Amino acid sequence: MRLSDLLKGLCPAEIEISYNGQGLSCSDPEIGSVHYKAQDVIQGGIFVAIKGFAADGHDFIDLALAKGAVAVVTEKSVKKEGIFVQVKNTRRALSMISARFFHDPSMGLVLVGITGTNGKTTTASILESILQKAGFEVGVIGTINYRYCGKISDNPMTTPESADLHLILSKMLKAGVTHVVMEVSSHALDLCRVDHCWLDVGIFTNLTRDHLDYHKDMETYWSCKKKMFIKNMKNTPKGKTFAVINCDDFRGKELYDIYGGDKISIGLSTGNMITPLILREDLRSTEGRFSFAGAAFDFESSLVGKHNLHNIACAVGAAVALGIESDSIKLGIEALKYVPGRLEPVLNRYGRFIYVDYAHTPDALEHVLLALKEMSRGKLICVFGCGGNRDKGKRFLMGKVAGSFSDLPVITSDNPRNEEPMAIINDIVKGISGSGKRHYVQPDRKSAIELALGLSGAGDTILIAGKGHEPYQIIGGKGFLFDDREETKKAINRIWDQ
Repeated sequence: MRLSDLLKGLCPAEIEISYNGQGLSCSDPEIGSVHYKAQDVIQGGIFVAIKGFAADGHDFIDLALAKGAVAVVTEKSVKKEGIFVQVKNTRRALSMISARFFHDPSMGLVLVGITGTNGKTTTASILESILQKAGFEVGVIGTINYRYCGKISDNPMTTPESADLHLILSKMLKAGVTHVVMEVSSHALDLCRVDHCWLDVGIFTNLTRDHLDYHKDMETYWSCKKKMFIKNMKNTPKGKTFAVINCDDFRGKELYDIYGGDKISIGLSTGNMITPLILREDLRSTEGRFSFAGAAFDFESSLVGKHNLHNIACAVGAAVALGIESDSIKLGIEALKYVPGRLEPVLNRYGRFIYVDYAHTPDALEHVLLALKEMSRGKLICVFGCGGNRDKGKRFLMGKVAGSFSDLPVITSDNPRNEEPMAIINDIVKGISGSGKRHYVQPDRKSAIELALGLSGAGDTILIAGKGHEPYQIIGGKGFLFDDREETKKAINRIWDQ
């Protein structure tokens, strides 16, 4: 694609183009690739200099040119030989350029975006299962990985950078994918990664405290989440779109009231358009019934807890918006046995109910503990920590939650990163101390898991929270292999199997 064609989506009033100080008419090169990392540039590519968290792409323009960039997009005036396109926001420009370069792949796909603090991954997995049972070829882009047509790839972030995202969508489209379910993080919305990914359905799960190290306050965080609905879905070139909103959540109810398009309310409370009726629930499964729009069906899910009923209802709402038959919805719900690291059971023959969960916010931990507490026959033991170099304010709150809703908290390390593990733990303990609850401290996570198992008896429930599917632990800025699920199995072997 020629540079002039690639830039047509940019607002002419916001760009300034220079070629040795003369203008674009002197050269209109063919662009063979799009890059935002200078080290990845190949001959004939365009380099978009974006400001990252650790480095600024503007500092690597010389490297990009040396590696063969034929044009560079910047936010600053550059006095060098070459073609430079100056814009107000290079992240927004990267999104637009990537969409044009890959021929707007989201326009050829049914795209569902899921945003919210908690529940995105589980909701995505349920909806994936439903769509597959309906006979569609489904792609998923999310926290755990991105996957389609039997291919699974690691995903370094919940929502990829826009250039990577459009490339993935393009590959999915070419492979025959019809429907894509995508988790949309607040970072992605704030950093323009999904500006030109046009949604057919947007799902809002909930909003609770998280990422305040980045957003600074809840109102800013909320403003980022709303962008998916009041900007992306409002400005879409697609036809009809639907918003599926959890109205049991305070912010969800606010969003539902202000959203002007087609919308579906979900929740466990009365008055919502889609509400599951609980028929039976225990630590192994949940039975329920959905009734909506003249259709009704009973279902049994391996997912447990009321928070998962919200997730199921969100997926059902999206399926209804997409016109999926109730038979396929039921089959999809029942086909999903578990979601990696989301109340994922660790099976054993010693009468313990052991779960690994990603809950790493006060609200998520509270919901999971409440769900397990309600169904547990014995005591509830909770192993958890908090990440280093992140929102310090939630440590006290998570300690308070563990002290209030578990019988025996075991505080350990999560990903301490570059902080001293005991400093993090001490912040957590302050929250537990107010409850007067007996607790244990073991900074080594492997030992903490073993301690929790040793403290348990038959019929007890053990929650190992915070890391979920993550196969690593970050200590001192370095990553080490560590998977809560595998470490728990090893601990079972050491304590009971031998």
